[in-house]
Amino acid sequence: MDFLDVIKMLLPLLIIIAMLYGLLMVVRKYSFSLSKGKTSGINIKIIGTQMLLPKKFISVVRVKDKMLVLGVSEASITLLKEIDAEEDEMLDNEDDLHNSSFTDMIKKNLGMR
Repeated sequence: MDFLDVIKMLLPLLIIIAMLYGLLMVVRKYSFSLSKGKTSGINIKIIGTQMLLPKKFISVVRVKDKMLVLGVSEASITLLKEIDAEEDEMLDNEDDLHNSSFTDMIKKNLGMR
């Protein structure tokens, strides 16, 4: 096997790799542009997520003017509670959560304060 035979083997391999890379770039370009057009009118923000067990979470998500409490597992997403809230109330609650510790929140909710 001489050098020319090695080049004859590697040339088709390099051409196939280049074609696959080009196909990947085309798929990336068009898949993201299609998904942006469908969700342009929806305002979704994840407020917070807490893990309960491995692969089981509770998430608080804001969709437009509603807050949703979701139970998320590996196989499903379940709506636990839907809360109608004004924007300023949500911002106040977020600030309270960031400024107080866990024990302070427990005391406040149990009426010990």
